[in-house]
Amino acid sequence: MDLYQLAFWILAILTLSFAIGVIMSRNPINSILFLILTFFSISGNYVLMNAQFLAIVNIIVYAGAIMVLFLFVVMLMNLNSDTEPQKNFLIQFAAVISGGALLLILVATLKSTITGLEVSQIDYKQQSNIGLIKELGNTLFTKFVFPFEIASVLFLSAMVGAVVLGKRDQELNVITD
Repeated sequence: MDLYQLAFWILAILTLSFAIGVIMSRNPINSILFLILTFFSISGNYVLMNAQFLAIVNIIVYAGAIMVLFLFVVMLMNLNSDTEPQKNFLIQFAAVISGGALLLILVATLKSTITGLEVSQIDYKQQSNIGLIKELGNTLFTKFVFPFEIASVLFLSAMVGAVVLGKRDQELNVITD
């Protein structure tokens, strides 16, 4: 077992344990913190696959922005366990059955996709440039220039629309006051 495999298994075990912590935690704040740790360990696997751009974007976007937003929303909602309604036993049983069925489907899919290829047979050195930012930029600005520009125009129009809607609400508040 070489260093790549050891790091992969450590990160995989950490990811699974943090994900189980997200599900099993009764406190929503602890669940969000476990989810942030899950994103960090997934980013570690991205680094192992030589996809540094995906690792950084995962940390910045998911672990940074979205999880902070979730954390503030949960903290502002002030969720108390006293006001939580009791769940029906039938609903809990249906959730367990559907979760078990999903697990069986995932295991069957993974079993059918893995056709005797072992981790030791993958050549890590051959794929040295695949996930690098330089290769991503070259591909994005040579093969996919037109879709990239279309996406940028869509994002720009969405930002302008959000500003216009925000201004309209602000002007309506001034008129009604």
